[in-house]
Amino acid sequence: MTEELNQQEEEQSFIITDDQGIEYEMQVVYTFSVVDDQYAVLIDKNNPEGDGVIFKLVEEDGEGYLEPIESDEEWKRVVAIYEEIVAEENNKA
Repeated sequence: MTEELNQQEEEQSFIITDDQGIEYEMQVVYTFSVVDDQYAVLIDKNNPEGDGVIFKLVEEDGEGYLEPIESDEEWKRVVAIYEEIVAEENNKA
């Protein structure tokens, strides 16, 4: 299992629309890999102290986009690995 955490050097932003149609400008703050998949942690640019969200990074035909994690099993696995990475990073500091 490959685990990697990258702090973003340049700012990447996405507009995310929730179930009620409200748009949020989100900034990628970390990316990490789990096996062969890449994930991104995003925070709301207007509420940087709020909770972050994790999306799967998918590339198709040279274009990258965010995809929600739909499987409970995948979600639990990704969150567990992300929490391990953050704990390791905090221990280094």
